[in-house]
Formats: sequence, structure tokens, C-alpha cells
Amino acid sequence: MNKYRVSKKSDRTYNGTVYMSKLEMLYRKHLDLKMKVKDERERVLFYQEQVPFKIVVNGFKICIFKLDFEVKYSDRVEYIDVKGVRTAVYIIKKKLVEALFGIKITEITKDDFRH
Repeated sequence: MNKYRVSKKSDRTYNGTVYMSKLEMLYRKHLDLKMKVKDERERVLFYQEQVPFKIVVNGFKICIFKLDFEVKYSDRVEYIDVKGVRTAVYIIKKKLVEALFGIKITEITKDDFRH
């Protein structure tokens, strides 16, 4: 186990995809279930994984931030990042993406999401 306490690959694999964490894999399963709910407002229509955001300031490419999930509902889009550890670099990148792209990133932690 590494310093971020990542589970074995077999414990974080779903439908042939190896996720960065077990929590991220569980959130993906959660989205698949939400695609089947009857309540139209809570039903996920579509989601995208590992959505890249190029952070460019004054014409200089600074870095790329990969958002875990972009989730489309009938009346909204949610931007989700599943977090076990909030590093200083992550916090800065998140703030830059929110400021540059005018979005709000919701962080999912083990305390928010239990299955």
C-alpha cells in the first residue's frame, strides 16, 4: 500500500476499468444505479469520466486537471471529484478550474458517500 493508502487493483476494478481508488470505483457504480432511477430529476442521463481541463493563463499552458466525473441530469450538470487526500496541488488546480471555467466542483469523500 502506498502513502495514499490505495487499495489493490482488484479491489478498485469495475467493468474492466481500474480506478484510482476504491471510492472512485464505488462512485462509478453509484452513477450506473442512478441511470435507472424513476425520478427524472435524480436520474443520470449521461456521465463522462476523467474530463480534462487545460489550465492556460495569459497564453501559457500551466497544467491539465482531470476531473473524475462530469454528470448530466435533465436539468443540470454536476462536476464531481472523488477525494481521499486533498493535496496542496489539488486545491490550487481545483480553484483555477473553477475560476477559469465558471464551474463548481463537488468533492466526494468517504464521509459523503458510503455503500
